[in-house]
Amino acid sequence: MGILSGNPKDEPMHYGEVYAVWQASIVAKSAISCYQAYLNHAGDKDLKKVLDALIDQAKLEIKELDTLLTDNGITPAPVMSERPPVKLEDIPAGARFADNEIAGAIAADVSAGLVACSQAMGQSIREDVGALFGKYHLTKAALGVRILEMVKEKGWLIPPPLQLKRPEPVKA
Repeated sequence: MGILSGNPKDEPMHYGEVYAVWQASIVAKSAISCYQAYLNHAGDKDLKKVLDALIDQAKLEIKELDTLLTDNGITPAPVMSERPPVKLEDIPAGARFADNEIAGAIAADVSAGLVACSQAMGQSIREDVGALFGKYHLTKAALGVRILEMVKEKGWLIPPPLQLKRPEPVKA
């Protein structure tokens, strides 16, 4: 057995794992700042609940990821300042994000997060690091379904071209 046997938490992380953890941490920190701004712009109560869930998940990820970095001697990126709450009426109409725009942006964020988690899981050789990103992947998938159901229910989904009638096969 070698250096990579035994308790994974006692094993060193390789550079790809370090970067994936550091990057996920700073992305989560940026997401909180962005989602807090979206909360100020959002009018729909269901959208606000999803934004709160995304913020809570990002805070959990930051706590776990920064602990992992610190335990391995790596300084995490600084946390951004909290955004103050703003009344929706105080945001000028031309400067305000619409609820459907916010929903589209968070759906895209969650989708990109799924890809990033998959990549981090695939490159991890420490089981605990891969499992951590696997946990985040499952949570993001559940949040993605919640967002999809919401945008369908609200009529905010803009579907790609749908194949309603299939072409007949060509006989040669």
